[in-house]
Amino acid sequence: MNRRNVLFGGTAVMVLGAAAWTLRMPGRAEAAEGTFAVQFTEAEWKSKLSPQSYSVLREEGTERPWTSPLLEEHRDGSFNCAGCDLPLFDAATKFESGTGWPSFYQPINATAVAETVDNSFGMTRTEVHCSRCGGHQGHVFPDGPKPTGLRYCINGVALNFVPQSA
Repeated sequence: MNRRNVLFGGTAVMVLGAAAWTLRMPGRAEAAEGTFAVQFTEAEWKSKLSPQSYSVLREEGTERPWTSPLLEEHRDGSFNCAGCDLPLFDAATKFESGTGWPSFYQPINATAVAETVDNSFGMTRTEVHCSRCGGHQGHVFPDGPKPTGLRYCINGVALNFVPQSA
């Protein structure tokens, strides 16, 4: 191999890598369009959700850390999907993770959330989304408290808090 081939090959790998890093691939919610019980057109989602909620739920965005009022929510109740109102997390499973996002150690039941592999940003993570509408919620990590050892790190704008009725 001569120096020109090595240089050309290295440059090509860098350019392709940068392109893959910056290109927005269709999100899971977009790729799975039509496979969820609750479905709306993109125009309907945009009219139903705030711009921040739309970005997270439909485009797999992330809210800025420490900005969610749900970080300070400590009443009994449930945290429901902001897209379809499906109860996802019980307040009893919420804990202070110090990450800047509401965190829970388990979903409200085994079918509330679904998980997919997320290979964005050069890393592999487990994405969490609402099983009824497909809305992106956040990610789950294996560094949470007992009894599960899991940390569901969820975007506050993807949730609505419903207080427990007396």
